[in-house]
Amino acid sequence: MCGIVGIVSNIAVNQAIYDALIVLQHRGQDAAGIMTDDDGSLCQRKDNGLVQDVFQQSHMLQLAGNMGIGHVRYPTAGSSASLEAQPFYVNSPYGICLAHNGNLTNTEELQALLKKQDKRHLNTGSDTEALLNVFAHELQRQGNGTLLPEAIFGAVKGVHKRCQGGYAVIAMIMGHGIVAFRDPHGIRPIILGKRETGGQVEYIVASESVALDALGFEIVRDVAPGEAIFIEKDGTLHSQRCGDQEGYTPCIFEYVYFARPDSIIDRISVYKSRMRMGESLAEKIDRERPGHDIDVVIPIPDSSRTSALSVAQSLGIKYREGFIKNRYIGRTFIMPGQDQRRKSVKRKLNAIDLEFRDKVVLLVDDSIVRGTTSKQIIEMAREAGARKVYFASASPPVRYPNVYGIDMPVSRELVAFNRTEEEVSAYIGADWLVYQDLEDLIRAVRYDNGDIEHFDTSCFSGEYVTGDITTDYLRRIEIGRSDEAKQAREAAQRASDGDDSEEPGPAAGVG
Repeated sequence: MCGIVGIVSNIAVNQAIYDALIVLQHRGQDAAGIMTDDDGSLCQRKDNGLVQDVFQQSHMLQLAGNMGIGHVRYPTAGSSASLEAQPFYVNSPYGICLAHNGNLTNTEELQALLKKQDKRHLNTGSDTEALLNVFAHELQRQGNGTLLPEAIFGAVKGVHKRCQGGYAVIAMIMGHGIVAFRDPHGIRPIILGKRETGGQVEYIVASESVALDALGFEIVRDVAPGEAIFIEKDGTLHSQRCGDQEGYTPCIFEYVYFARPDSIIDRISVYKSRMRMGESLAEKIDRERPGHDIDVVIPIPDSSRTSALSVAQSLGIKYREGFIKNRYIGRTFIMPGQDQRRKSVKRKLNAIDLEFRDKVVLLVDDSIVRGTTSKQIIEMAREAGARKVYFASASPPVRYPNVYGIDMPVSRELVAFNRTEEEVSAYIGADWLVYQDLEDLIRAVRYDNGDIEHFDTSCFSGEYVTGDITTDYLRRIEIGRSDEAKQAREAAQRASDGDDSEEPGPAAGVG
């Protein structure tokens, strides 16, 4: 999962893009990058690390120009040791910078065709570089020497025909403007905003509405599935549907975990969705354990707080903050390797003993993926004196990998794969485990927006909305995504760097 932003303004955009990336940092912690257009000259800075570490004052001063794009990333496949920071750049035609959130499911096929038929050179195995070169090739095919909006929309149509998967894209065409487009299923989010400064209109496109809020932009609308928006450098905006809308199926895991609660995605409040998740989860607890003995509801910070509070209110039980989070530790789920995830949990959380001692505790989390974190947290609750530890997941069992941009592991590394709920409960050490039902989750999220009838729920249901995911494809991504594969790549990277230490280190910076 990644965060992207693009701004066209009448003043310098470097600080605004930086501020937007800070707000979107939760979407990726491994690398950050900004590219700006300074009257036709490309200015760039990208490297591994958090936004505040990648950009120092000297870098910001060099990022001149009134138009630019930015990106924060965690690796969809692989680890930080093999990271390629975005945005990517290609010189021909015009000079195009591109940042991408999502994952293409036909990357290998595209790479082969780009090299063989389009005669374009690729430097990495990144699907973003492949997408950039497809867009560049399609734009070159439209050319008659003048770059009109129709040529850009024609190029986006070509991308939709050739690229499969889930993707939200922001591209900057040097000297011309910024293009934003979204896959025909609307899997990955992207939103358009505007503000007036000195009588002139500025535009922003970003992954989440919180970026707009932080910078004082008002929401215009979400970019529709299959739609492209072109904002000229003078602020003129054009938009066009560039392909058949093949559905409107946003990724439901955005609402469960990834997005900030104060975001609005596809006109749906993430915060209210999580509140309703808690209400429906409480109803299930009442059905399954009408005479429950729960003394206190405690959230696993941070993304489960809203649902946990709603569970407590609905059940009429005390809500307490039983874990204190070290805010200088990143999000455990999106750490690249299992060793790093395992080591981070106790550095990340500390239990307040008096909230657990001699109590029957219901811990609420947004989801259970590998089960590693859940198991350690339950052990911490018992060590703090809990008499019983129940565990509730605000989402259904995660049994299938996500192929549209979330680094959810291969099936055999998912704790719920080929296990019953009772077996998962025993594995993580809970006295009782309750999952949200998928139908209730969908109902909780879609409540605000009747336009969206369905969501991508593939990690829960195994049903992939693009219709092109085969057993063979899942087998291939297993080779690259498994923890064993990541560890092998990290070991190879350390060997090439001459580092024999056991702890994986960050890769050398890009840019």
